[in-house]
Amino acid sequence: MPRSEEARQRMLEEQRTYILEAAKRVFARKGPAATMDDIATEASVSHGLAYRYFANKEAIFSALIAQTLQAPSAGLQRFMEIEGSPGERLTLLISGFVESRQHPESYQLLDHMLSSEATPDDLREVIHRRGQELQGVLRQLIIEGQATGEVAAGDPDQLVRAIFACLDGLIRWATYDPEHYKEHFPDASIFLRMFKP
Repeated sequence: MPRSEEARQRMLEEQRTYILEAAKRVFARKGPAATMDDIATEASVSHGLAYRYFANKEAIFSALIAQTLQAPSAGLQRFMEIEGSPGERLTLLISGFVESRQHPESYQLLDHMLSSEATPDDLREVIHRRGQELQGVLRQLIIEGQATGEVAAGDPDQLVRAIFACLDGLIRWATYDPEHYKEHFPDASIFLRMFKP
């Protein structure tokens, strides 16, 4: 029985997504040095099939970056608007952030982009702006939490930098020692202790 066009399109989209997920893992490990051969091998597909979906590794890289940066800024803003005290909202934000770091491929990909001279300035600016938005929300929650006594006193900017330094260090650890990284990834409560009064 012939496949419907809808079923065929769904299958094509699933295959494309599978190749992108494999490419994300490869680029996270190898950065710009990754090849189409590496990606096809990781995805367990023929090289011809990989090329059917993407003209070259740059096209895959661009698709991954667009996918990684898709998360709307409004998602961050919701932490300022949801019910709960500033300390509770800060806990939710940091817990979500730490949990997402347990799957570090997207962050490793962004790190490779920021360190590559080949990254276009406009893309670098988008990544920088997203980071600034996250830091701004985190800083505001810290300030509000300090006002309610839920967050330790101190310079909010230093607290923001401290948490980012810890998380960035974990991402580098994931690159160099992925097995231990997954086995010993710190619980969110460890990060949250930094904010306790």
